[in-house]
Amino acid sequence: MKPMLLRTMDPNAHKKARLVNRLSREELLKKLENENFRRITLSFYKYVLIDDPNSLRDRLFSMWSRLNCLGRIYVAREGINAQMNVPEHHFDTFKKELYSIPEFENVPIKTAIQDDNKSFIKLTVKVRPKIVADGLDDNAFDVTNVGKHLSASEWNQMMTLPNVKIVDMRNFYESEIGHFEGAILPKAETFREELPEVLNLLKGNEDAPVLLYCTGGIRCEKASAYLKHHGFKHVHQLHGGIIDYYRQVKQENLENKFRGKNFVFDNRLGEQVSEEVIAHCHQCGKPCDTHRNCANKACNILFIQCDECAARFEGTCSKECQKVLHLPTEEQKKILQQVKQKKTFMRYRRWKPECS
Repeated sequence: MKPMLLRTMDPNAHKKARLVNRLSREELLKKLENENFRRITLSFYKYVLIDDPNSLRDRLFSMWSRLNCLGRIYVAREGINAQMNVPEHHFDTFKKELYSIPEFENVPIKTAIQDDNKSFIKLTVKVRPKIVADGLDDNAFDVTNVGKHLSASEWNQMMTLPNVKIVDMRNFYESEIGHFEGAILPKAETFREELPEVLNLLKGNEDAPVLLYCTGGIRCEKASAYLKHHGFKHVHQLHGGIIDYYRQVKQENLENKFRGKNFVFDNRLGEQVSEEVIAHCHQCGKPCDTHRNCANKACNILFIQCDECAARFEGTCSKECQKVLHLPTEEQKKILQQVKQKKTFMRYRRWKPECS
């Protein structure tokens, strides 16, 4: 029996095998800054039965470490969800090796709308119960009975239908900086919270055409099946999500009906889809769509902040957090440790202007 098969009996085997990153954040950033080649930021997902997620996890980590790939990848029994970047000179090899895995043969790969070469600083491959945390019992309904996939051209046409319901299947902080015209924007901060909220918002419209969209399409796979299970008869979803929509719009010279930025879950935090700025600074209220994490690590909250407020508040979300920055280092560490122990990290800050 091969050693890799023996390791898969232990869910922590990859740690024992040292198949994890060992460098500090500072070392990783320095290594990235010294690179003299371009990286391609990409994403892909696929719902497919994985017999041995732990073994696949080890294989992918080894394979992508050798190619100097960086990113965040989740593997589960139900499939894979990957956001990552690949050195341009290794891209063909990356695709060839990925497609050589039977479960991922010809899986659609979406490349970023905008790229700064710094989307990720390390490689993380984790085994999870699900590739997207949805809180659903997949045995309670047919997860394969998904909505009809629409191209960008078909999507634009269906947006004009009477009584059409366009639903943003992303979190509130994503849709705040960019969304399709006329879309329903749920106030949920997690996909798990959003599914029942969307069901409630659409109640009474079971016969209306429903158009679902998200970043790359993965959340709409479950959401469309969930809505069809609850009696919605005409459910559609944007094929490839916002990322592929923009690619098709550019290639086919179509009207771009997306307003603002597309939020992304990497160091970029957003990519421009249209020139419009539809959000506002959470501190002064001026037009702004730049997300930041609070510089006070004991807070680390995600919020929108303009350059002027970033300078004024030193990258923090409030005057209280700004004060913490000026405390002695040891005192800051104690505060951070207390927050970690209480698990009181906040996800996102809603808009509450406070500049005087």
